Amino acid sequence: MTLTTETQPVSNELTPEKLDAFADEYYLNAAVADVDIEEMGQERSLDRTLAALHGAERVLEMGFGTGLVTGELLARGVNIEVVEGSPRLAQAALEKHAGTGLVVHTAMFEEFTPAEPYDAVLALHIAEHVDDPVALFSQIRTWLRPGGALIVMVPNAESLHRRLAVRMGFMDRLDVLSDRDRLVGHLRVFDFDMLGRDLNAAGFSVTEQFGYQLKTVPNSMMLDWPQELIAALIDISPEIPPAMLANIGVRAIAN
Repeated sequence: MTLTTETQPVSNELTPEKLDAFADEYYLNAAVADVDIEEMGQERSLDRTLAALHGAERVLEMGFGTGLVTGELLARGVNIEVVEGSPRLAQAALEKHAGTGLVVHTAMFEEFTPAEPYDAVLALHIAEHVDDPVALFSQIRTWLRPGGALIVMVPNAESLHRRLAVRMGFMDRLDVLSDRDRLVGHLRVFDFDMLGRDLNAAGFSVTEQFGYQLKTVPNSMMLDWPQELIAALIDISPEIPPAMLANIGVRAIAN
């Protein structure tokens, strides 16, 4: 299925100050009800996501978030650096991983220039937050060595729970942004075709597609579900076509 993508009438116009405010509102806010669901999804699917690195020796992670991915990469011995636009989150990364030698670059993505190219870049749940994904991917391409890999993860417009919402009349299109999307700063959702077009336009070729977490309802309706059920919906992901899952990912190679 190909979306008739429409430009969403919103813009982030991100600044370090806005990123700090967002960090306080979401990533550093223990009161956000669905963080545990999101964290479980990422944690239980990390093996597949990180497998897309194909053993890359020098890796850049875009954004620190809650620090889950950074911690896993360090624990697995990956030579990881982080670029983070929020000074508060950059400081949190340094404090949380003090003594590990973690390099944290405090910079907006548009302003960042690495001293040396990377073998791979992780852009996990980044592209849905920016005004111009093609411009972002083009910028990332300059950070990579020739043939370097970009691993992208984004929310899936074709997820089963979105398909059901359209079927039930709660949404008129698959790419409509929900209240939660807007709360966490999403400007869009993607399908594989849309993501592939944006990456191709930026000089990448997609070589792998994958996804994680089967959802039938939004997070707000899952808050009192048994943890075992949520875990099962994540763990069953390899048995489900990726285009049906809540989050989709790709590995793309710089041409």
